[in-house]
Amino acid sequence: MTATIQPETKTAPSEQQALARQYVNFMFFRVDRAFRSESAEAKAEAKREFAEIVRRYTGPMMILPYSTLGLKPHEGQEGRRTRIVPGKKPFLFVYPFVKTRDWYLLPMPERQRIMNEHIAIGHKYPRVKINTTYSFGLDDQDFVVAFEADVPAEFLDLVQELRETESSKYTVRDTPMYTCHRSTIEEILEGIG
Repeated sequence: MTATIQPETKTAPSEQQALARQYVNFMFFRVDRAFRSESAEAKAEAKREFAEIVRRYTGPMMILPYSTLGLKPHEGQEGRRTRIVPGKKPFLFVYPFVKTRDWYLLPMPERQRIMNEHIAIGHKYPRVKINTTYSFGLDDQDFVVAFEADVPAEFLDLVQELRETESSKYTVRDTPMYTCHRSTIEEILEGIG
């Protein structure tokens, strides 16, 4: 899932120039079942090579590895902000988000009224951090939504309450949802066998 963060439009022109567009990419990898039948030496070498690739690109890019192992099978708030600073919490929940065409046809004040309820509920869960990125034209969804939390229960409570808001009737799709646990690349590679 690919998305971008755009500088907030209400900032002064000189401030906007200082804020570059941020490119965000959530990548999910699946291990081929054939990997399990490889020898221990071949598996160790493949893991070493993959970890080396990740290390090579850490620096020029911010790479934060998370694992979905054991959390879900591999099958296919601070209001406005212009920068995502992820990786502060152990759990990450990522999903694509698509609104209905009717949503975009509503007058802006009506959309804002509906979103104000949505935002107020989010503020009831201050320990759950949301990172919403736009992906119009870059991928198959309008947004990529990523929540960070210390424990999954906080996120579950928030989502349940959000699904009962007026804004949810304007949702086309918010799946697949990926539940991820912060890990080192070595821990992830060890977990795959």
